[in-house]
Amino acid sequence: MASITSLRPRGRESGARARPGAPPGSTLLTGDALVLDGVTRVFGALRAVDDVSLSVAAGEKAAILGSNGAGKTTLFNAITGDFPPTAGRIHFFGEDITALPPHERIRKGLRRTYQSSLLFRDLTVRDNLFLAVRGVASGRFSFLRARAGHASTVATDDLLERVRLSHIAQERVANLAHGQQRQLEIGMALAGAPRLILFDEPAAGLSPAERRELVTLLGSLPPHMSYLLIEHDLEIAMRVASRVTVMHNGRVLKSGTPDDIENDAQVQAIYMGARH
Repeated sequence: MASITSLRPRGRESGARARPGAPPGSTLLTGDALVLDGVTRVFGALRAVDDVSLSVAAGEKAAILGSNGAGKTTLFNAITGDFPPTAGRIHFFGEDITALPPHERIRKGLRRTYQSSLLFRDLTVRDNLFLAVRGVASGRFSFLRARAGHASTVATDDLLERVRLSHIAQERVANLAHGQQRQLEIGMALAGAPRLILFDEPAAGLSPAERRELVTLLGSLPPHMSYLLIEHDLEIAMRVASRVTVMHNGRVLKSGTPDDIENDAQVQAIYMGARH
């Protein structure tokens, strides 16, 4: 079931197409940020991702739930090109990116965070964000240090404010709390002009206070920006996503609103216990 805000019916005469995961007979405007059509990833005899079809509308905030081994991170790896799909197609804002290398997907506005934060631990918070800004900018291989007022410097300052890390801009990353490192990684993913961000378990290992900060941060992202978030905690997913997809054994088990998923008996039995 797709969220109401992502469904905009069109008549058949307009050439509308059905959206993967939408109710039978539904048609949509071509406004999808991401469309997966039968995506499969095989490692030898293991089908880690098995015929997954789903979509994320432009501006939609969606989440994927599932136990360890459900195929969630492997699906993200297929989307970003780290492990291209064995079968199926991936479309990003209408363009087939199935065969593109990861850096080309980044240039088109796709971003991703990882389960374990990938940061320059011996550099400062500001330097990490600055490198992220320069990494997606033209002239990124220049050895000249940007001066005050330079576009890259201004963008770095903006990111520091957005992820609420200005007060520790000169702190070494190795000295940061786990939650602050998560905030920094999100800030790096926001560099440039991202159109869709894949968040891989951003709440993992966070304290209750850090989780509240994460929810606030995700809620502050621009309305036009889409994201797809992997999460184990249904409570987090319900607060930051309008649509939730549940994966099991590499396949899509259920898709619907957070309320639909929370009240689904099959989901409760598999992921939350029958007495939930």
